[in-house]
Amino acid sequence: MIQVRNLTKKYGPNTVVKGLTFTIEKGRIYGFLGPNGAGKTTTLNMLTGCLAPTEGEIIINGHDIYEEPEEAKRSIGYLPEQPPLYMDMTPYEYLCFVAEAKGVDRAEVDEAVRHVMEETHILEMAGRLIKNLSKGYRQRVGIAQAMLGNPDLIILDEPTVGLDPKQIIEIRELIARLGENHTVLLSSHILAEVSAICDYVMIISNGRLVAADTLENIRRSQIKENSVTVTARAPQDKIEEVLDKIDGIVKYDMTAVPSVDEVWDVVIDVDKGIDIRERLFTEFAAAGVPLRKLSSAEPSLEEVFLQLTSEDRAARGYDIFDEVLGSGTQTDADTEDEEADAFPGYDIGDGKDEENNGDDDFDDGGDEDDDYYVPMFRKTADEDEGDDEE
Repeated sequence: MIQVRNLTKKYGPNTVVKGLTFTIEKGRIYGFLGPNGAGKTTTLNMLTGCLAPTEGEIIINGHDIYEEPEEAKRSIGYLPEQPPLYMDMTPYEYLCFVAEAKGVDRAEVDEAVRHVMEETHILEMAGRLIKNLSKGYRQRVGIAQAMLGNPDLIILDEPTVGLDPKQIIEIRELIARLGENHTVLLSSHILAEVSAICDYVMIISNGRLVAADTLENIRRSQIKENSVTVTARAPQDKIEEVLDKIDGIVKYDMTAVPSVDEVWDVVIDVDKGIDIRERLFTEFAAAGVPLRKLSSAEPSLEEVFLQLTSEDRAARGYDIFDEVLGSGTQTDADTEDEEADAFPGYDIGDGKDEENNGDDDFDDGGDEDDDYYVPMFRKTADEDEGDDEE
C-alpha cells in the first residue's frame, strides 16, 4: 500500500530523518514509536505530502506523492498532533467544509458527515461550537475529518496527548474500530498505547529506523540467551546457598518481591551456550525451596525500547553538540554560502545594517531593550529598487 525508500530530510547541516525504508501493508494498525525529537512528526509530514523530503520517494497505492499528489492524497486521511479545527464552526459545519474540500460529491456530503460523526460518537455535539468542546471531543472531530472521503490509510500523530485517562481509553477504542476498515498508522512515544492497539511496530531513534516487527518479535529479539529468571520463596541466604552449588553461573542479582515475605526475583547470567534450567529446578527441589517461576529472562517493553534507542546512539558515538552544531569543521563562510543558496534573492545579514555602518545606536523602530535581536535577512539592492518602483 505504501512504499518508502531512503526517505531523508535535512535542515541545513542537520539531518533529522536518515534514510528510512519501510512498507505499510493494507489491513493493519501500525505503531510509529520513538522518543520525543526522534523525527516521527517530520516523517508523517513527508508521508502526507505536507513536507518535501531532501531525498527518497514515497509511493502510495502506486502513485508517487510528489509526482501525482492528488491521486496519492486521496488514499490518506491525516490528523496532525494539533487538530486543524476552526473554533467558530460547529462540528457539522466544519466536517461539511472538509468533505467539500476533499472532493466528496455534494449530494453525498450530508450522508458522509453523518456517517463519520456516528463512527466517532459526536452526533450529540453536532450543533455546539468547537471552541466549547472538551479536548477529547475535539480529537474525535479531528479523527472524523481524517475519515472523510473513506481513505485507505488514516495517519494519526500523537492522538492521545493531553487527554485524561477516560478520554485516552475512548480514543484507543475508536482507533481499534478504525482498524477494522482502514489501515492505521499511529505515531506515539507511549509504549502502553502502542502495545494496546497496534499489530506492527516501527521504532525510530534519532531519525533512523532501529526496529520493525510485531512487538512480541521485537521483545524476543532482545532476550539474552544466557540469562534465566527465577522467582523463589525462601530466606535470601538459602537461595544463595543453592545457587552457589551450580556450575556455569557467572553472576546473579536478587530483588525482593514487594509486599511478600521471603519471595525473591533472581536474574541469573550463565556461561554462553549452557542451559541450566533443569539443574536449577532439581537443586531448588532438593533443597525444599518452592519455585514460583523459572524461565528465560524476557525484557519489558520499556527495557526493549530503551535498549534499542540507546544502542542506536551508542553505535554512532552520539554527541548532542555534534547533532546540534554539526561536525565543527564548517566555516562561517561555508554556512553563509549554504544559507544564500537556501534563500535566493536575499543577502545573509551579519547583524549590522549597511546604511548605519554597524552603528549600535541605530534605531530600527524596535524596543530599546531588544538589543539582542538580530535580523536574519535583508533584501538586496535589486529587490529594494523593485519595491521602490511599485
